[in-house]
Amino acid sequence: MNNEAGTKISRSQAFVRDIIDRIAKNKGVAAALKRADNPATEYQCWEYLAAFNIDLEKPWERLPFATVAAAIAKEKSAHNGSEGIGKAIAKCYEDGSKSDQAKAKLRRLLACDSVDEACRILRPLFSLIASRGNSSINYARLLEQLLKFHLESERIKSQWAQEFYNQGSSAATQEAS
Repeated sequence: MNNEAGTKISRSQAFVRDIIDRIAKNKGVAAALKRADNPATEYQCWEYLAAFNIDLEKPWERLPFATVAAAIAKEKSAHNGSEGIGKAIAKCYEDGSKSDQAKAKLRRLLACDSVDEACRILRPLFSLIASRGNSSINYARLLEQLLKFHLESERIKSQWAQEFYNQGSSAATQEAS
């Protein structure tokens, strides 16, 4: 996939851009995608996921896309952000990574053993981050991390912890692989 400048973009970046464009143009799509993070209504977004060649029968693939799409739709994002989920959690609290509440939220995320569980724990975190309004999540990077979670969970968790504890360091946050 190529963007306007002719450089390659990842599937995750293309998906995030597509979702942002779709929700900006169609409130019906936004409404369907907002329901994607509820297991009882997730099927309402399958049409948009299937259009992006996402295998709906593989939960380790479907759930990350559905979770990220729902978060973007609920936040009404106009663009993909730049912060990792760890940094975004820390920024929700005045004391940042020193806050006991922030540490508890991070620890719960790091305790996840599956993609399903991680997506379930992320849902209320997205609401918290959006309610504080001081963070801009890099959804494409988070989607890539969730897609790799079932293969490299410890590596992904260490990236989230690194983002959380090293808020000032942009090098750790920018590494996308």
